[in-house]
Amino acid sequence: MRPDFAASSNPDSITDSSTWEAELNLGFTQRGDKTVLVRREHRGPLTVQRPFYPEGEVCHVYLLHPPGGVVAGDHLTIVATVENDAQALITTPAAGKFYRSGGGEAQQTVNLKVAENASLEWLPQETIVYEGAQLNSSMNIDLAEHGRFIGWEILALGRPAAGEGFDSGAATLNWRISRIGRLVYMERLRLDAEAFQARWGLFGHSACGTLFVYPASSLHLAAVQELIGDEANRGVTLIEGLLICRGLDSRADLLKGFFERVWGLVRGDIVGKEVCAPRIWAT
Repeated sequence: MRPDFAASSNPDSITDSSTWEAELNLGFTQRGDKTVLVRREHRGPLTVQRPFYPEGEVCHVYLLHPPGGVVAGDHLTIVATVENDAQALITTPAAGKFYRSGGGEAQQTVNLKVAENASLEWLPQETIVYEGAQLNSSMNIDLAEHGRFIGWEILALGRPAAGEGFDSGAATLNWRISRIGRLVYMERLRLDAEAFQARWGLFGHSACGTLFVYPASSLHLAAVQELIGDEANRGVTLIEGLLICRGLDSRADLLKGFFERVWGLVRGDIVGKEVCAPRIWAT
């Protein structure tokens, strides 16, 4: 068995000699006055804790990856389907970690499907990409006509607190958002050592992220613009009802805090509830 990477004192020493493929398939259904996790199928080291209901009917689920980190050759696949009228929130108990690669690539694929009058909030904690790592991440969101979605991706390149930058390695991020089978948004972003330092890229900021909200309006756009004000390295736009908010920062926790404030502005209209932060975030 591969060692527990979370406990490793020297992650740079991890090799690619033992790799895993892991799959997780989740299904959420509305039953009575709450959403129930009716499907929880997994293969390999990827699973979830029992659901939590800190705000009543919304089902909160925490994704677990027991190894604590991902190395080259690993491939994680997550599928979640939220059926009609159901409401689910998915997060993680800690940051994801992608370790230095000896040349191979680690892959993560997430496929999310949101049915009529259902809502899904995809709010993982940040992903740390160690110097020298090779990550290929794909996010595919399929929305019904009246499906609702709030989701973010927060990336931390290197470990500035440990004096590590991002002089080698690369993270390729792919997003596809479709509504009623029609592609609404597609993005492919590649971050490497050049993009990390360049003015046209991250300009040395170790944390970057994107938040998506659907369906959004010009009122949501104006509210987020007011929240940003004159703050540097923040931006927001609205494309065909899709709100796209971006940020750069020196620390991932500061960027997450900004995204949480945006979440607080829009959640009441999108999900119909005030913000209820997963309690795992406070531990």
